[in-house]
Amino acid sequence: MEYISSDTNIWLDFNAISRIDFPFRLPFTYIMFKEALRKEIVNPPELIDSLLQRGLIGVELAIDEFSYAEELGRKYVKLSGYDRIALSIAKIRKIPLLTGDDPLRKAAIKEQVETFGTIGLLDRLYNNEHITKVEYQYCLENFIKHTERRLPIDELQKRLDSL
Repeated sequence: MEYISSDTNIWLDFNAISRIDFPFRLPFTYIMFKEALRKEIVNPPELIDSLLQRGLIGVELAIDEFSYAEELGRKYVKLSGYDRIALSIAKIRKIPLLTGDDPLRKAAIKEQVETFGTIGLLDRLYNNEHITKVEYQYCLENFIKHTERRLPIDELQKRLDSL
């Protein structure tokens, strides 16, 4: 199993389309800072329990991860504390970062951390046959409908058109 440091927005994206179980079909172990779980995923309240039951692991920070998160705060002032922590975990543990947050993604690229987001995760699910074409299409169509999730509509539509 490959470990992935996760930001919260991915889970909110899949929850918005009632497919929170899909990412757990991949051979990944998703980890997230324990405090971020409690403080960032507040709505709906049952989402945290659902994620933990499916296998998301809340982790504590090591000293070097905390120190690196502080360093990131000086370099990337637009990142929230929890974003810096997710990036720090990925960098220090040498694992990919799962996020849809644009400033966080840009910082991760500068820090040479492999990064992918909701659409990349969805593509992996489909391309590795963890979801069917019908399920992929459902996700694309519903991500397009949920404009509050701020996913790039043109990228979603391009994939939908290619089906």
